[in-house]
Amino acid sequence: MSNHFIREVIVTTQSAEGHAHIAPMGVWEEDGLVTLAPFRPSRTLDNVLARGVAVVNACDDVRVFAGCLTGRHDWPLVAGATAGTVRLHDAVSHQELLLVRVDEDALRPKLRCRVAHAEAHRVFEGFNRARAAVLECAILASRLDRLPAEKIRNELAYLSIAIDKTAGAAEREAWSWLLAKIEAHLVQPDPVRPDPVQTNSVQTDQQQTDSAQAGTAADGVSGSLATDKGPEPA
Repeated sequence: MSNHFIREVIVTTQSAEGHAHIAPMGVWEEDGLVTLAPFRPSRTLDNVLARGVAVVNACDDVRVFAGCLTGRHDWPLVAGATAGTVRLHDAVSHQELLLVRVDEDALRPKLRCRVAHAEAHRVFEGFNRARAAVLECAILASRLDRLPAEKIRNELAYLSIAIDKTAGAAEREAWSWLLAKIEAHLVQPDPVRPDPVQTNSVQTDQQQTDSAQAGTAADGVSGSLATDKGPEPA
């Protein structure tokens, strides 16, 4: 169990060549520093090590989270105030980070960063159950290869209650993307799985041995979302 307050955010980075990358991820603060823990290998890790900067975007449009799990990565970006940074155009707020040190780990090095610039862009409208349900569904979608079909269906049935009662158009669209991905998985023959390992449920998992198709993985430490494990095309 994590002792940290983990925020589910969108992390935006750029490669040394200037190619932008967007990844959902769970981040936390520790000893006054913001910590990112991308899997090795991942484009987020490569980009932060190459440029020494990253941006944490607080985003209330759950389509961005769902999109990154379902192959939809084209979200508007704008340049940040810190050299080498880009942020989500529609972020509620963002923090521009400078890499201070790397705590090495064979699987998930921890990138300790200080905040160089922070800015709020619009008013936070409040919590919404459907948005939370989409986020949980995104976590579920990142763990499909590790969960039995019955558990997946039970989770969907419960999460759908909040969608039916409180979702707007954006939330229903995000839900539909994730549902299509999950349903495509469920129609496949159910493989023989090892005994299930207990995992935290949302946060979701964060990075995590994610599904190869979406490049997602689960963050075993935090149970937060992350879709950035494994090599990806530029």
